Amino acid sequence: MTQFLANNQITLLHNGADYFPALAAAIDAAKGEVYLQSYIFEDDKAGKFIANALKNAAKRSVKVNVLFDGFGCKDLPPALIRSLKQSGVDVMIYRQKISPWSLKKSRLRRMHRKLAVIDGKVGFVGGINIIDDYNVPDNTPPRIDYALQIEGSLLPAMLISVQKLWRRSKRNRLQLSNLSADTSKVITKKSTNNTQKSHNVTAAFVLRDNLLHRRDIENAYLTAIRNAKSEIIIANAYFVPGRKFRKALLAAAKRGVNIKLLLQGRVEYFLMFATHAFYSIFLKYGIEIYEYRKGFMHSKVAVIDNEWATVGSSNIDPFSLLLAREANVIVQDKAFANELRADIMQSILSGTFQVEAEDWAKGHFVRRFASWLAFGMVRLFVGLIGYSKEQ
Repeated sequence: MTQFLANNQITLLHNGADYFPALAAAIDAAKGEVYLQSYIFEDDKAGKFIANALKNAAKRSVKVNVLFDGFGCKDLPPALIRSLKQSGVDVMIYRQKISPWSLKKSRLRRMHRKLAVIDGKVGFVGGINIIDDYNVPDNTPPRIDYALQIEGSLLPAMLISVQKLWRRSKRNRLQLSNLSADTSKVITKKSTNNTQKSHNVTAAFVLRDNLLHRRDIENAYLTAIRNAKSEIIIANAYFVPGRKFRKALLAAAKRGVNIKLLLQGRVEYFLMFATHAFYSIFLKYGIEIYEYRKGFMHSKVAVIDNEWATVGSSNIDPFSLLLAREANVIVQDKAFANELRADIMQSILSGTFQVEAEDWAKGHFVRRFASWLAFGMVRLFVGLIGYSKEQ
């Protein structure tokens, strides 16, 4: 069950333009300990900016712990890692072996979350990797993405999460842990004292892992969708929902809930065509589908009934919901939900193409064929690695 806690101060950050300065400022103010965990850390303008903040913190004797994913950061120059380590930053790579010839489940269990916790007092959660907004092909507009800056009662759980994964990664590499139980307790206490009571936002920190929290993010979505009364807006870059998720959306549409899906209109790789496999059934029941074509949309957010909202790293596809380590925050606050909804609607109005049922049925034969071929490949792939039959 999702555990909601009151007394949080939560700020919505739009794209890296908001996120990177806020993250760097928090790192610059760090006095004791920094944890940063990111699927991608690119050696570009944004990456160098954050790397400098991390190195400067380490030089001030702040303990800086950075965890990169082995697949997401497979092209990260060794020179950047060396420069971080030489400055005193402790760097580890999560599941560095990424052989393309292996079908082992462990190869696909990526660390896809984007989390930062500084001094146990301020945290960041979202879908934004450490990569420049303008690091996109064809001179397109900056990618759309979101993150949250958080202070308050969610921080202890966030801190415990990053510490546990850090310690586990240390153990897996037969390295001695530099963390102690006493340090964890002290920082947790500080975080509790830092609760921002003047910003009484109720929220939950929700993880997906392969042990105790395998379905937590998916179940949070399903509960909210099943309880929806008037509106569901989902903006998700990689949208290949499983059977339960599809049934929940269709049931909501049948009872009169207005549903809008904002999806990526630019296909980055073939398996993304699997998203189109459900267009016909969704459109049949009045679900509105908007493809963002102006640029690249990396969002993983949703707003339901103008009071429930989520921002995080989890896509709605088998890889996020069944394999990867993910982290989302769910917010129950009308002001926040309205702010996020307005931003999503602006994207819909300014950069999307609405897919109409009649046009989709009469045309797009090639896309429909490609969608079912891609979906079949996704199902086969998931079956080969031994996971859920629902996809």
